[in-house]
Amino acid sequence: MDSSDSSHNTEPPHPQELLCQALAEIVGEENVLLKEPLAKHTTFKVGGPAALFVIPSGINQTQAILDLLSEQGAPSFILGRGSDLVVSDEGFPGVVVDLSQQLTDVSVEGTELVAQAGVSLIDASEMAAALSLSGLEFACGIPGTIGGAIYMNAGAYEGCIADVLKTATVRFADGTVHTLTNEELNFGYRMSKVRAEKLCVLSATFELTTAPFEKIRAKMEDYTRRREEKQPLDLPSAGSVFKRPPGYFAGKLIGDAGLSGFRIGGIQVSEKHNGFIVNVGGGTASEVLAVVKHVQAEVRKQFGVELEPEIQFLGSF
Repeated sequence: MDSSDSSHNTEPPHPQELLCQALAEIVGEENVLLKEPLAKHTTFKVGGPAALFVIPSGINQTQAILDLLSEQGAPSFILGRGSDLVVSDEGFPGVVVDLSQQLTDVSVEGTELVAQAGVSLIDASEMAAALSLSGLEFACGIPGTIGGAIYMNAGAYEGCIADVLKTATVRFADGTVHTLTNEELNFGYRMSKVRAEKLCVLSATFELTTAPFEKIRAKMEDYTRRREEKQPLDLPSAGSVFKRPPGYFAGKLIGDAGLSGFRIGGIQVSEKHNGFIVNVGGGTASEVLAVVKHVQAEVRKQFGVELEPEIQFLGSF
């Protein structure tokens, strides 16, 4: 190479390039993706790319990644199955750490089921049922991960994570890892210490009970039938958009406000279940937010009730 060629290579590497290289040293180049479209990783199917998207193969790699990101001060987001998430159309300018693909170990001892954060909640409920363990039936149709479910105390059909969780092993912002009891996790309605303090769930232990397989399966089939009858499962969505306001049901308020079927672009208030907002085709994140804001304003104006989103917005809106 002559001197004229080398003169073009004197610029120092971009900080993102250095971060990308450091991440690749932890997880391998094939597990660090540039400009990965986050619409592929959310159930709403909207959102722009992540600057960097990294897939750890286990808890040790997850720890190493989070240590690195903390040292670098790099913005980051822990992703499960993206079932309660709306990513902005511009995407996320930091590092998305996807725990759903490889943090999927499960073990069972007696009536205790131990699952890593990336395990699908549906898979966990199926596994428990197959072993005649009861307690996770309510989760048979919730499309998130164990980590995400603990983050927001996911629930359905009068059951929730707080009812069956014994302990969760979590990483704190300072990099320390602690196993917290159910009481220490401060569960509330769609809330937990994990959400309040932005902790990272690594694994969880559930305390279940034994029951006849046929009884467990019958309950799960009943929940599935009710879900299929009432929810728009054929279209991309993020599930129930709003928390239940005290004394009301969000879906009924939205319907009573005349908003069933209200649409902006490709995003619509579901006519099947007014508590859901669905992507009827080509919807964008900004349209999701516009529909959410319109619904909030109308319900506030007509009934004086404040609807608080259950879904999370990531990126610039």
